[in-house]
Amino acid sequence: QNLVLLRLSLIGSLGKLGNNLDPGSKKIKYILSGDGAGTIFQINDVTGDIHAIKRLDREEKAEYTLTAQAVDWETSKPLEPPSEFIIKVQDINDNAPEFLNGPYHATVPEMSILGTSVTNVTATDADDPVYGNSAKLVYSILEGQPYFSIEPETAIIKTALPNMDREAKEEYLVVIQAKDMGGHSGGLSGTTTLTVTLTDVNDNPPKFAQSLYHFSVPEDVVLGTAIGRVKANDQDIGENAQSSYDIIDGDGTALFEITSDAQAQDGIIRLRKPLDFETKKSYTLKVEAANVHIDPRFSSRGPFKDTATVKIVVEDADEPPVFSSPTYLLEVHENAALNSVIGQVTARDPDITSSPIRFFYLHCSLLRMFSLYSLSGKILLSVSQNRYYLLPVPSLTKSLPQHTRNHSQISRVPVAIKVLDVNDNAPEFASEYEAFLCENGKPGQVIQTVSAMDKDDPKNGHYFLYSLLPEMVNNPNFTIKKNEDNSLSILAKHNGFNRQKQEVYLLPIVISDSGNPPLSSTSTLTIRVCGCSNDGVVQSCNVEAYVLPIGLSMGALIAILACIILLLVIVVLFVTLRRHKNEPLIIKDDEDVRENIIRYDDEGGGEEDTEAFDIATLQNPDGINGFLPRWGLPTQWWEERNPIQTCVFDTKINCITQWTT
Repeated sequence: QNLVLLRLSLIGSLGKLGNNLDPGSKKIKYILSGDGAGTIFQINDVTGDIHAIKRLDREEKAEYTLTAQAVDWETSKPLEPPSEFIIKVQDINDNAPEFLNGPYHATVPEMSILGTSVTNVTATDADDPVYGNSAKLVYSILEGQPYFSIEPETAIIKTALPNMDREAKEEYLVVIQAKDMGGHSGGLSGTTTLTVTLTDVNDNPPKFAQSLYHFSVPEDVVLGTAIGRVKANDQDIGENAQSSYDIIDGDGTALFEITSDAQAQDGIIRLRKPLDFETKKSYTLKVEAANVHIDPRFSSRGPFKDTATVKIVVEDADEPPVFSSPTYLLEVHENAALNSVIGQVTARDPDITSSPIRFFYLHCSLLRMFSLYSLSGKILLSVSQNRYYLLPVPSLTKSLPQHTRNHSQISRVPVAIKVLDVNDNAPEFASEYEAFLCENGKPGQVIQTVSAMDKDDPKNGHYFLYSLLPEMVNNPNFTIKKNEDNSLSILAKHNGFNRQKQEVYLLPIVISDSGNPPLSSTSTLTIRVCGCSNDGVVQSCNVEAYVLPIGLSMGALIAILACIILLLVIVVLFVTLRRHKNEPLIIKDDEDVRENIIRYDDEGGGEEDTEAFDIATLQNPDGINGFLPRWGLPTQWWEERNPIQTCVFDTKINCITQWTT
């Protein structure tokens, strides 16, 4: 049979076992075995009554399976088969609801509409959900109203107020209760907490901390330097507070720019172009700060941007002088007179004070060639030139008044000087030409092609004119022809040239250039008459076959010439030895030794002085007029302009100090 415990908390009789045996015939003994026999449950072996000796808890064990049997009291033999029965523990409401995962945290966007779901919570009850209402839970909010509400059965928490503002209050604490017995009185309850945080949305525009900003900057500040910072505050956080800055108006939009600093959330004003205090002393900018991330739900509130005015005052700074040109290209003719002005560099002081300016060279390698006036900037020719030079970079300094900063400002500019060519060289043959004419040549045959050269360098290239001397215009033997490549061909007028009659012809040719004025020179072409083969190959250009005596061979003639030469050598040696033997050892009175001494009018310059004079001049007095000066002065200038002059150098041999004739 089945026995059921009616009350969990009571200890006492549960029931009684019976049997079909005659109690008068034998004495019966009851025994109990199974779950909890002897420890939780006990049986009266005489009457069969079953008792609970401990309190039962359904949440620990809901039912027990036991076995009962009647046996003989004396022999303990079974009087009938064992009987199995189950004891079920009936539930009572002895467990309160519990929130196993609390306390809870949840987020919901600010400005959410009414009834927006926040989260849901769940409580558990250990009582039997099937029997009675011991495990039937009902939820409610004890604290957190009127901001949030909860559905009693599902425990879903929602917003109870619309448009909650994070900037007003960011965090809320909600206390939630779960009560069993369907919420009726007498039921047990449990509580937990829920922390609700409002997340930010972009519902606030940026706002400048002040409407007017003042900055000052020196006019010589480096480009890209930060002039100042402006900041627009935003009550939002994170990316919702990010703003971009722009210059939208003002008279300095071309000179200044503004960039956004994502970390500091401010705008940095930087210089884009150079400032000039003398041109403009202040600028006004209108800057704008606008949110980067716009929430369309709040666009109706107006533009999420703000503007401010920025005043920038330019401070005067001591600036370097400014050349009138970034580079200078000067030209001078190679025959220009010494100390003539070939050009001028000019500069101005951009400062209001307009301090005096002086010019100077940065390098001194060419100071002996050009001179620079420090006050006017004029450049003079000091040494005659023949071709191109690059003048060292001139600089200028500014002498500052006492009330300004105590240092000098320097500017630099490159000056290139191009030496212009003049037509001072006559053209001439490009090389030493010698023409050969075959005796069996034909009329009109080209004997030789010659070309000319000119040391000058005209802009449009060389163009030569060729002609014969006036007295040679009607030359019966030769004529000339100008070629397209600026060369000249010499042609034979007839055939039948005979080297026995005339072996060599001299043909003077006049060569003129196209300069202004044109220059010309006469070069003579030597034409030799030769014996040639039938195909025009030169074989012999001498006349020995026509001048040898009759009957005398070539070998005999060579032997005779050798004997004559040997005899002449012996005679010369004999006369020379005899003269040296009779020559006196003293100098004759009529010879002046001073003619062979050259005065060396120099103080002596050490190792540098070794090149002051050519030692060959001391050996040959006539060579003084051909003395070549040192340090590379153009030889042609010396030869053409000072053919009989010499010079005296100072001790350092650096420059000419005196001219003597």
